[in-house]
Amino acid sequence: MGSKSESLPSTISEVQTSGHLELAHDERSPETADELDGLCINTIRFLAVDAVEQAHSGHPGLPLGAAPMAYVLWDRFLRHHPGNPHWFNRDRFILSAGHGSMLLYALLHLTGYDLPLSEIQRFRQWDSKAPGHPEVGVTPGVEVTTGPLGQGFGMAVGMAVAEAYLASCFNRPGFRIVDHYTYVIASDGDLMEGVSSEAASLAGTLKLGKLIYLYDNNHVSLEGPTKVAFTEDVRRRFRSYGWQVLNVRDGNNLDAVDAAIRLAHADKDRPSLLVVRTHIGYGSPKQDTFEAHGEPLGPEATRKTKKKLGWPLEPAFYIPEDASAHFRGAIARGAQWESQWKSLLDDYRRQHPDEAVQLERMIGGELPKDWAAELPWFKPDPAGLATRVASGKAINVIAKRLPELIGGSADLNPSTKTLLAGYGDFGISSDGGRNVHFGVREHAMGTIVNGMAMHGGVIPYGATFFVFTDYMRPALRLAALMESHSIFVFTHDSIGLGEDGPTHQPVEHLMSLRAMPNMTVLRPADANETAVAWRIAVERRGPVCLVLSRQNLPILDPDKYPLREGVGRGAYILAGERERPGVILIASGSEVQLALAARDKLASQEIAARVVSMPSWELFEEQSADYREQVLLKDVPKLAVEAGATLGWYKYVGEKGAVIGVDRFGASAPGKIVMEKLGLNVDNVVQHALQLVRK
Repeated sequence: MGSKSESLPSTISEVQTSGHLELAHDERSPETADELDGLCINTIRFLAVDAVEQAHSGHPGLPLGAAPMAYVLWDRFLRHHPGNPHWFNRDRFILSAGHGSMLLYALLHLTGYDLPLSEIQRFRQWDSKAPGHPEVGVTPGVEVTTGPLGQGFGMAVGMAVAEAYLASCFNRPGFRIVDHYTYVIASDGDLMEGVSSEAASLAGTLKLGKLIYLYDNNHVSLEGPTKVAFTEDVRRRFRSYGWQVLNVRDGNNLDAVDAAIRLAHADKDRPSLLVVRTHIGYGSPKQDTFEAHGEPLGPEATRKTKKKLGWPLEPAFYIPEDASAHFRGAIARGAQWESQWKSLLDDYRRQHPDEAVQLERMIGGELPKDWAAELPWFKPDPAGLATRVASGKAINVIAKRLPELIGGSADLNPSTKTLLAGYGDFGISSDGGRNVHFGVREHAMGTIVNGMAMHGGVIPYGATFFVFTDYMRPALRLAALMESHSIFVFTHDSIGLGEDGPTHQPVEHLMSLRAMPNMTVLRPADANETAVAWRIAVERRGPVCLVLSRQNLPILDPDKYPLREGVGRGAYILAGERERPGVILIASGSEVQLALAARDKLASQEIAARVVSMPSWELFEEQSADYREQVLLKDVPKLAVEAGATLGWYKYVGEKGAVIGVDRFGASAPGKIVMEKLGLNVDNVVQHALQLVRK
């Protein structure tokens, strides 16, 4: 284990240049570096090269170039425990440049995680623990799923937010019980993606000093040299965000990387970007060219690379005993770190018993038994309440019982009703605060919420208008892929929002999210369904989207309608004939009121209609086949009504059924008029129902 002394190595001098710290150093080559360090670095490199060659697929360039700085980080700084990847106070490491996954897999295998060499030998193959890009839940030690560039960058900000919030809640004098760093290796592609700009800007504003990025500055992207598309001054850009920027001229100089990381540690008030000059495909005939980026080196180039770097040509996947022994020292160190932390936690329990109980409950993801006891129930009211307003009331009740609930909006709290009243502003309030002001940064908000969720100990949420899910779709997709406990609050859910017009009126968005595996979408019909939806969102272990109205909706009577149980089942019989109705009307959200009113009109014509409220397709699909058939009887005509795209509804109404929806963009006018003009009105529902009954 390398020294963590605060003094700079003798080969480094600290100088001030152009307003940022730069590390000047001698020009030692890796061949003259410490022999064991060089052996370990090349072990990383050639595990990656051999795995890519065997798979005939992958990205060898990044591991070859970035192995030295990754080795310094993992060997000298990263506090982790391979024997327990889930030790809570571990440092978090994210390979945002997920295409270089073999760099991470090599480190995980070598340091002793449950990633056998046999899995690396099956890199990118069916059911391997070493998939093409890092996937949380597949590979032990992988913190988040990365690959779509920029996502890991943003999620790391979320992890740092979670760490800082929990530290503000639970740390006491003499007890830094939550105390870790979040490290990232990022590529030029990560920095080009707009989400990194959004996330970096917020990280600087929030002064996240325990957030450290190593930028793999190799001057090459997939199409060619970065100068063809990326000529900005990255250092000045990040300084303008409020970051500390450190420049390491030679990424093969281990002492320079070491010193830069320690300087990053020393700055408590700014996140740090270490701009590390590396060489993609280092040592290979393809070094410094885009050919090294995304395809195997090939047998001949692999042989030449091994020969140049002094590596045995055979066998493939060779791991020298000295390197293995050195890497595996991480197991004992990790066990010691975790043991020390547990001892500290024992003392903390004795001196701060209430805080300890709370912290351990939150770390374990457990909820108090009666946490939802005070969720609001709203009295029946035909004038009604917007479901966004009901959501705001629910979330503030939940916040009193669950200190782990933390979040905010993309500069829309007054509209989305997601402010936690009286709980301060994160990054501004002296006590930490629970309201995160994401700013107009929907994409970063999504990634940060995901990072917070994957950190653990918190239940995060982020809010915006439903139409702006377009700006954050990659983060939503990764939330679903990772099954993170991320809660997304989306208001202004349909053409019913009115005058803002088609640019702000979502049409296709419900169906697009319903098409996403592992995503639970809830569109409640009234204030009481909204309260139940929040209970589901908190209890469900996976991402949830709450889709809420801007306009007031009449409040249903919870004593008359079985919504307490029904919402959790995704769809339920809200009203009407239970035995053999003439028609079944299915709706979600605001359109449930249309269905209820249509039922009354149909009754005047002696047609019995059943009304089914269907707030969540996903929850409904989880029910038994018998239950689903009881709700949506076979051989009974069905009409679905929803202010969104009709695509997908025929699954429930069948070929002989009908759907009233919106398969065009909306219009600017008062919401009631827009709904009326586009067919979302009682008379149109009745007319369609009559046509089905008379067929």
